Amino acid sequence: MINLEWLRTFKTIYEKGSMTAAANTLFISQPGVSLHLSSLEDHVGHKLFERMPRKLLPTERGKLLYNAVVDPINRLQETEKNFQKSTREDTPALTIGMCFETFQETLEKHVPDLTFDLILEFGHYPELLQKMEKGIVDLVVTPQKVDAGNISYRPFSQENIILAAGRDVDVAEFRAEQDKGDPDALLHWLGRQKWYGITGDNEHLRRFWQRNFGGYPTFRPNYIVPNIHSIIHSLTAGPGLGVIPDFLCLDQIRRGDIRKLWEGYKPLTNTLYIARRKNALFPKQLDHIEELLTREMPPLKNA
Repeated sequence: MINLEWLRTFKTIYEKGSMTAAANTLFISQPGVSLHLSSLEDHVGHKLFERMPRKLLPTERGKLLYNAVVDPINRLQETEKNFQKSTREDTPALTIGMCFETFQETLEKHVPDLTFDLILEFGHYPELLQKMEKGIVDLVVTPQKVDAGNISYRPFSQENIILAAGRDVDVAEFRAEQDKGDPDALLHWLGRQKWYGITGDNEHLRRFWQRNFGGYPTFRPNYIVPNIHSIIHSLTAGPGLGVIPDFLCLDQIRRGDIRKLWEGYKPLTNTLYIARRKNALFPKQLDHIEELLTREMPPLKNA
């Protein structure tokens, strides 16, 4: 009989793309992850991943196995979460999905005062909303919406995507070209700068470029860092550029640690929604989370 831990480890490797990332997610050692995978491959008699530099690619057998086990494992993990013994008897447990930076800016400082258990899910918005549909996540902060009859969306905040510069960047040439109104000259200047990007999806950079220049950047960021807060910290320490949401760096802009260089020819603004399942459990606790988020995030301008 297959060990369920092998399958959970396999699923995590498949979704994260590497043994190191899977080990960090599961809070076990990398050799432990490797042992689980090799034991599972021995059991099924097939190689489940192709070992590539810095990543693992699933084989066709791996894809078939993942599709067969992903939903049952998700249901088992949700059952485990709902039935595991809490340190406080009969304490509600809420699972909240949002980006890591939003959590740090809003809820992190309030966690010690919560009267219920909280589980944070970080990931791409479609994935979080899909988990909400399946009952795994209770509330999601998202700029995206999916059509689902059992999910309600409330617009509550917005983020303005800006081009930010380190305070040591010489922007005189940029301002001069900006005054001339020549997009090609701006592109030439931008292409000569050092850029920061984040691991994974640089959606803000691509959308900003598409909206203002009608295409995608022709360069790859020079420095790939873990998250947007890492970009902000790097820009306060030295020269460079990054495309980021302004609400994450308002204090640094006020102090002059970084510069709000440009909003673009066509400013890019995302409406942020609080998504909840209709008839969700623990409505009072969810209302409290909503109240905290609304208090900590910039309000909608037309609200």
